[in-house]
Amino acid sequence: MIEQTELIVVEWNYTPPVNSLDTLDIISDLTRFDVMKKRAASKKGIACRLSCLFLHGEMPVLNYVAEHSYVIDLDDAIDKNELLRMIRNSFSNFNEKFEFRKLGTILEKKNLSPLDESNIDLDAILPLLI
Repeated sequence: MIEQTELIVVEWNYTPPVNSLDTLDIISDLTRFDVMKKRAASKKGIACRLSCLFLHGEMPVLNYVAEHSYVIDLDDAIDKNELLRMIRNSFSNFNEKFEFRKLGTILEKKNLSPLDESNIDLDAILPLLI
């Protein structure tokens, strides 16, 4: 059985630009996905950390970081498809929190860039779940 903990926002540092912006096109963002192995006597799992940095030129506008975990029974095997489903679910939860918290900021009309799954090395993450 796979259990997912609640996504917790660990950092939300918002600094509005000093000068007003005519367009959000000059705001860039970079999203990262990091994974760490978790292990207990009767469970295995991974801790997931998603972060997104929004920049106006070189000045940070928002640094958003959230974490959660997947806890899995020791005898459960996870394949690439299941792992990818977990990662997509993590990003979906991350995006959902962003959509709610961005209201009232300069980023109100900005969306997170989609997670680039081609940059995720599933073969490197799967051994963490053995």
